[in-house]
Amino acid sequence: MNREIESVLAESLKPDRVSAFRVGDGVRVHVRVREGEKERIQAFAGIVIARKGSGVTETFTVRRVSFGIGVEKIFPIHSTLIEKIEVERHSVPMRAKLYYMRKRIGKKAMQVKEKKI
Repeated sequence: MNREIESVLAESLKPDRVSAFRVGDGVRVHVRVREGEKERIQAFAGIVIARKGSGVTETFTVRRVSFGIGVEKIFPIHSTLIEKIEVERHSVPMRAKLYYMRKRIGKKAMQVKEKKI
């Protein structure tokens, strides 16, 4: 890749976020939401079910169950709209992607199948 492009991309990286959480962790993502001319911060809490990409294009998917319906959002890790990412709970999942969580209902929808250490 061109050195100029690499330098511009390196400026937009946020290294503190890259290793802050893993797949299976319970997180609370604080996102800036713009409504008209007003701006506020809204939290989205759930389980990280996937991480994809690398560098500036890296994204992660957070899933939660709201009123009995599963809701997923995909966030770019290095986005300027993300205020902060809080890890509420750590876990050691058995898989790299937790897509099996989509089929679960009730309390089991928020429990990650973990390795015994």
